[in-house]
Amino acid sequence: QVQLVESGGGLVQAGGSLRLSCETSVSIRSFAVMSWYRQAPGKQRELVAALTGADTTNFADSVKGRFTISRDNAKNTLYLQMNSLKPEDTAVYYCKGQLILRGVYDYWGQGTQVTVSS
Repeated sequence: QVQLVESGGGLVQAGGSLRLSCETSVSIRSFAVMSWYRQAPGKQRELVAALTGADTTNFADSVKGRFTISRDNAKNTLYLQMNSLKPEDTAVYYCKGQLILRGVYDYWGQGTQVTVSS
């Protein structure tokens, strides 16, 4: 069974940093795309950053230059390094892994809360 487990959320002051982790129960190299999404109260879930198997990346305009996405294949873990955090970054952050096996299958983690105080 494919499982994704996020960790690393918490409360931080504006300007601070956090690193989120997402550990997968299967080889992270199995996923065609690994992504981070976030959902703030009353808002739709939005893509924050994505990393393909070919190591190409994509970032939301709102986080470019502040967030980086990476993975450790040996640890089957995806990371989101968040620097220069702003109160508007406050949200529940979700990890998503996309498998392509005779179809497209998306797997989500349970989410981790990030709160940035002003």
